[in-house]
Amino acid sequence: MRIEDLSNYGLPSNVIDVIHDSGISNLYPPQKEAVLNGLLELKRSFIISVPTASGKTLIAEILMIKALIKMKGKCLYVVPLRALAREKFEDFKKYEAIGFRVAISTGDLDSKEGWLENFDLIVATSEKANSLLRHKAGWLSEINVLAVDEIHLINDSRRGPTLEIVITKLLHINPKLLILGLSATINNAAEIASWLNAKLISMDWRPVELREGVFYDDSIFFSDSKLQEVETTCKSQIINLVLETIKDGDQGLIFVNTRRSAERVSLDASKETSKFLKKTESNKLKRLSKLVKGSLEESNKISIRLSKALEGGSAFHHAGLSSKQRKIIEDGFKDNLIKVIVATPTLAAGVNLPARRVVIRDYTRYDVNLGRIKIPILEYKQQAGRAGRPKYDEYGEAVLIARTADERSLLLDNYILGVPEDISSKLAVESTLRTHVLAVIAMDFCNSFYSVVDFFSKTFFVHQNEPSILEDFIQNILEFLVNQGLCKMDKEMIIATKFGKRVSELYIDPISAITLRDGMFQAQKKTTINFSLLHLLSSVTEMGRLYLRKKDYDGCVKEAYQNEKYFLVEMPNQLAEPWIFEDFLTQVKSSMFFQDWINEKNEDYLFNKYNLGQGDIRVKVNLADWILYSAYEIGLLFKFSKLKDILILRNRIRYGVKDNILDLVSLRNIGRARARKLYNADYKTLSDLKIAREEDLARVPLVGRKIAESIKKQLG
Repeated sequence: MRIEDLSNYGLPSNVIDVIHDSGISNLYPPQKEAVLNGLLELKRSFIISVPTASGKTLIAEILMIKALIKMKGKCLYVVPLRALAREKFEDFKKYEAIGFRVAISTGDLDSKEGWLENFDLIVATSEKANSLLRHKAGWLSEINVLAVDEIHLINDSRRGPTLEIVITKLLHINPKLLILGLSATINNAAEIASWLNAKLISMDWRPVELREGVFYDDSIFFSDSKLQEVETTCKSQIINLVLETIKDGDQGLIFVNTRRSAERVSLDASKETSKFLKKTESNKLKRLSKLVKGSLEESNKISIRLSKALEGGSAFHHAGLSSKQRKIIEDGFKDNLIKVIVATPTLAAGVNLPARRVVIRDYTRYDVNLGRIKIPILEYKQQAGRAGRPKYDEYGEAVLIARTADERSLLLDNYILGVPEDISSKLAVESTLRTHVLAVIAMDFCNSFYSVVDFFSKTFFVHQNEPSILEDFIQNILEFLVNQGLCKMDKEMIIATKFGKRVSELYIDPISAITLRDGMFQAQKKTTINFSLLHLLSSVTEMGRLYLRKKDYDGCVKEAYQNEKYFLVEMPNQLAEPWIFEDFLTQVKSSMFFQDWINEKNEDYLFNKYNLGQGDIRVKVNLADWILYSAYEIGLLFKFSKLKDILILRNRIRYGVKDNILDLVSLRNIGRARARKLYNADYKTLSDLKIAREEDLARVPLVGRKIAESIKKQLG
C-alpha cells in the first residue's frame, strides 16, 4: 500500500505530503494490516506487537493526526524514557508545518503544566503523565487518543505499575478513550489486547531480515544452520566480530553487562577501528573528542577515557555519562563517524541506534539479591532487534558469544529459538500500591473501600488475577493511610487530608513523606547539623541505596557513631539488629556522598570513593533536590521551623558547593568548578564580578573570553 492510498481512509493530502517528505513512500506490512483492520475509523483501540524498526511510530502518527482532524481534542504519546521522549518530539514536530501544535513534557513533577492546554499532540514520560493526573490538569479530559510506546514495560517492576495506573486513570476519565499500545513481540500480547478491548496486530515481519547466530571457535553458527568464519584481525574475538562490518563501511554495537567492561572493550576496539578511518573522519572525531571533554567543567577519568576512545572511532555508552556526552555519542553514531558503540543494556530500550551487526557478549548479569542470573529472552530480543538499518542494510546480524560447544547449543535453544516470556503486572506490591491508592483518593476518583477496589479491578493485574487478591492489600493500606494522617474517615467515606493531597501531588511514597514529617518533628527538639538532613533525605525509599562494599563498612560504622546524636531517624542496634543496621549504613554512605559533594570534592574523588560517574551524580542530585523540595513543602504544612536550613542545603546540593559561592553559581554557565576559580581569584560576590573588567575575568582558569562576556551581560 502506498502512502498516497491513505487518502482513501480520510487522511488529507497535506498530511500525506508531510509523511512523504520524511522519506516514506509505502506502508510496511504491519502498518497496512492496522489500516485495513480499521485503525483510521477511530472506533476501537489497537495493540501493535511487532519487532523493533517495523514502523510502529508511523502507525501512531497517522492515528493521532486523523483523530486531531476528526475528533479535535488532544493526543498523548507516552514513553518510558526522557531520551525517547525527545526523539519522538523531534519526529512529530514535522506536523507543525500543517498547523498541529506539538509539545514535550518530562520535567517538573509538581505542576499542572497549564501551558500544555494550547497544544494538540503532547509527548510525555509515564511518570510525568501520572504527575499531571495527580494535579488534575483540566486538559487531560480532552485526550481522545493515548499512544503508549513500549507497553510491554508494564512487566518492569520499577516503571510498570505507573504505566498501568496511567492507562487505568485515563480510561476512568474518558471510558471512550482510544488506546494504541506499541510493543515488541511478546508471547501474551493478546492478553493486553483483551484487557483494553483492543484489536491485536501481531507479526514477526521486519523491514530488514534478522540473522541470529552464536559465535564459537572462530565461526558464527546461524539459526538457519549456516556457518560463517570470522577473520582474526586482533586478539579479541568480540572486536573481530565488529571489525568485519567496519571493513565493509558499516557499524557495530556491542552489549556487555557492566560499565567497566564497556569502557575497557571500547578502548581496545578504538585501537583497531582507528586503522579504518578516513582522514576526514579522523579529524571530525578529534573534534568530537574535544567536545566530550569540553562538555564538562570538571574533567574526570571517565570523560578522558571516552575522549581517547572517540579519537579512534569507538565509544562507550552507559548511565555514568552525562546527558550531553550521551547525546554527542548518539549523534556521532548516527552520522557514521563512530564505528562501534560498546553499551550496557540500557541502550537497547532507549534511543533508536541500529547497526549492521549487534554482538551480545553477556547473557548473564549480577543481581545484588540473587547473584548471577540469566537475562530474560525479551531483553535479548530487544538487543538483537537493533541489528539492521532500514534503507541501508539488506540484513542485520545479532551474534551471541559462546565459550564451549555446549554453551553454543544452550544459547541457540534458549535465546535465538526461545519465545519471549509472558509479561505480567507488577502492581500488587504493597509499597507500590500504597502510593497509587493514596493518589486515587486524593484525586477524588474514589471515596470508599469498595470504590477503591472497583477502580483497581480495572487494572491489568486484576485482568490477570482474581480481584480478591488485592482486597486485603487495599484494606491494610487504607488503615495505614488513616492512622498516619494522610486520609480520614467520615462514616464509611475516605477523604484525603491536606497532608495526603500534598503528598500525592509531590509524587513521593507516603512512607517517605511520613519519614520526612517525623524527622522534621525531631529536628524541632534537638541540635541539627547538615549531616542530620543529609541522612534524613538518604533514608527515604526514592533515594535508593549505595552498595555497601566490604571496604566501606568500617568507615560507615565510624561515621554513624560520630553522628549518632544528630540523626533524625533512630539508629538501629548493631548487635541486636545486624541486617537492619547494615541497611542503615547504606543510608550513611549516601549521606557521606552528599557531604563530599557539597564540600566540593572533585568528580574523580567521588568516582573512586563511591563508584559514581557524572550521570549517576546528576541522578542522585536531582532526586535529593526533589526530596528536599518535598520536605520543605511538608514543613510548610506543619509550620516547622528550620525551613531555611532546608532551602540552603537544597541549593548547595543542586550545585555541589560550599555556601560561600552560592551567589556565583546562580549565574548561567557558572558551575561549581568555575565559581571556585573565580572566588579564589578574589571575585567573591556578584558585585565583585559586576565591577571587574571583562579581560581580567577571561584570564581566570576555566573562564575564558566567551564566559567572561556572558557574565558581564547577565550582570548588566
